[in-house]
Amino acid sequence: MVHDLKIENKKDVILTSPLSLEGTSDTDYKAPNILQLIFSLFKNIRLGADLTRFNLPPLLNLPKSQLQCYGELVYCVNMDMLRKCTTGENAVDRMISVVAWNLSTVRMVEFGVAPFNPILGETHHASRGTFNILAEQVSHHPPVAAMHGTDEANNIELIWCQHAVPKFYGTVIDAVIHGKRRLNLLEKGESYVMNSPILQYRLLPKPGTSWVGNVKIKCQESGLEAELHFKSGSFLGFGGGNGAIKGKIFDSSKKLFEIYGHWDRCVYIKDTTDGKTKVLYCPKEGVWQSESAVVWAEVSKAILSKDWDKAREAKRAVEEKERELLKQRKSMGEDWIPKHFNLSYTPDSGWDCSPKEKIVPPASIIFPI
Repeated sequence: MVHDLKIENKKDVILTSPLSLEGTSDTDYKAPNILQLIFSLFKNIRLGADLTRFNLPPLLNLPKSQLQCYGELVYCVNMDMLRKCTTGENAVDRMISVVAWNLSTVRMVEFGVAPFNPILGETHHASRGTFNILAEQVSHHPPVAAMHGTDEANNIELIWCQHAVPKFYGTVIDAVIHGKRRLNLLEKGESYVMNSPILQYRLLPKPGTSWVGNVKIKCQESGLEAELHFKSGSFLGFGGGNGAIKGKIFDSSKKLFEIYGHWDRCVYIKDTTDGKTKVLYCPKEGVWQSESAVVWAEVSKAILSKDWDKAREAKRAVEEKERELLKQRKSMGEDWIPKHFNLSYTPDSGWDCSPKEKIVPPASIIFPI
């Protein structure tokens, strides 16, 4: 989606949709003949060359600036993940939440296209709910971007300063992102400092992109640290496993948790003390089959299209399926047990329910604020 706005001096403001986990947006832009064009551009570039000053033709540009891409990493995620960082009961819980939030900021990048290099003094200022961010290109050569984000309602502050250096190695281009990313939990008096993995563009034999390298997250105040190792997981671009990740959370004396999985699918965390494993981060959990919008989808579509015969048929199918499931439970002597709530009844108090989980997890259906 492209938003075309106007500002006071009559210049247009064009905002394109953020990148998804797959590295695409609904602008769906792809450059034609990508490999042919890339090799024609790089034929005279030596191995190991710094591509910072390399100018791409518009054909290979995403319709957005790198500053906007940086901003999207923090405001185009489920904001509950950021707020949860400050609600943990202890330092360990908060470190676990910070690791999960850090994973949520990773996005795959579409092969063959890159955002615009910001001009000196360029800014990106955006808000989502109570969270506000302001990014500025503070240096052009070398290209350094700074970003400040605050959420006064939740006492959260972000300060990023980063400098991307892409280098050409023949079959791959490695974009090393130097600098620190700091997450301050002001109410807790804790500061978490972390770095970024390396973005790798693979040219041959199979074109693609992946995040590789090591990320370290450290809280000086609690003494807790985390290490994440991003792996391409495939040989020369072939085979599965892209997005693989391994890591740990530890203090000065021992390893507390093991982390493993795929950042673009599900990441798990294992307690080294009792061996219990749970989901740390799962961006593609999907909409449950029990979701109202799924159960009544065909009925709703028919009503919206004013196809009343189809609406009646679809509604009857839902109700008949429910009756059939009830019949099956009765034949097996089973009672219905709610999945998410404990249900009780007494003649004096009537029906009562309590949630089975302490916290409601982020949903797959997200409405804009």
